[in-house]
Amino acid sequence: MLNSTCVLDAVKPLLADKMAEIIDRRGKGKGPWLVRVFLGRHPITKKRQFHNETVHGTKKKAENRAREIEVKRDRGETVASSTTKLTDYLDKWLAHKGQGSLAPNTLEQYTEISSRYLKPSLGTVRLRDLKPLVIQELYDDLASRISARTIRYIHAVLSSSLKQAVKWRILSENPATQVDLPKKQRREMLAITSDQVKRFLNAAFENKHFILFCLLIETGLRPSECLGLLRSDIDISGTLTVQRTLIWKRDGASYYFGTTKTKQSRRSIPLSPQLLELLRHHLAKQGAARLRAGKEYKDQGLLFAGDNGQPLREHNLIVRHFKPILEKANLSKKIRMYDLRHSCATILLEKGEHPKVVAERLGHSSVILTLDVYSHVLPNMQKSASNKIAAAMFGGRRKSHRSHTKGE
Repeated sequence: MLNSTCVLDAVKPLLADKMAEIIDRRGKGKGPWLVRVFLGRHPITKKRQFHNETVHGTKKKAENRAREIEVKRDRGETVASSTTKLTDYLDKWLAHKGQGSLAPNTLEQYTEISSRYLKPSLGTVRLRDLKPLVIQELYDDLASRISARTIRYIHAVLSSSLKQAVKWRILSENPATQVDLPKKQRREMLAITSDQVKRFLNAAFENKHFILFCLLIETGLRPSECLGLLRSDIDISGTLTVQRTLIWKRDGASYYFGTTKTKQSRRSIPLSPQLLELLRHHLAKQGAARLRAGKEYKDQGLLFAGDNGQPLREHNLIVRHFKPILEKANLSKKIRMYDLRHSCATILLEKGEHPKVVAERLGHSSVILTLDVYSHVLPNMQKSASNKIAAAMFGGRRKSHRSHTKGE
């Protein structure tokens, strides 16, 4: 039989690990108290992990807090309090995200947000000290310098990273979920009217990218989708298929072809006979240019390309071609090339096209999004709807209310 003393000696180390330490930080018997609770060993390094927390007040209060942590530990609810600083954690999180769970352009944006806003302000804060108030103070400070939209994007990055910290059991909860965000500010949308579209195209007629602008207006494609089109994306039936986007990196020197923004953005759009004829002329002209350039032409199969076959840069397209056309057409300089997409949707809705058709053309995830974005068109649609129902109700009758009530 085992000696009871031997058994006790064997389990003493285990009991010691399980027991919480209550340490008087000042050594005067009045606290504040350091509550130190063993949580287990790291599964890989085998190092002992502890929950360390300072409690102000009586020793009894510290002991009660220690018991709360022990109960959570035994239930598997408590995680180790990390001494990792936010800047180091963000680097680790971004490296993890860079393994393929984020699109390259999104990863680049997350990295920039971390470097520009999060690390300078919160980088030295330990994760365990990152309380909601600390985050709120950052957002409140930024509110005087940047837009609400940017703050909400910063929050999305920070909250996503801390959500992962909870999954990794570095934090017990995500402190970013308990802060107030500035109200969304709807970005001003400048859609040009049907008459203005004609003015724009008249001014663009002699421009080398005239057909590109025609395609943007008719299809409602995003510029990055248009610049990522291949010649093979147009089939013999006259249908254009959107399958990729062209993304230039922020260094301006390199690019890649990315996936479409959403699943619905991968779509097919029938082209009008007029636009098809223009595209046939464009492809013939491009083919002749390829032959003239010979080996100097780096053909990537792009529908719209530079003189050497390389992808077009959206920034150069805007500055050298789009803006001068706006000026020539006497249109507002505030109009963005992206607004040609908005113009397509606005004109179609005003002409009575079904919102579902417009949503599919734009690649929106739902018709609700389309109606929300283009809510400014709804009053005119409602007026048109009233006229249509009135025509069905009253037809061509023009009887006045007086003649109708005459026999009463």
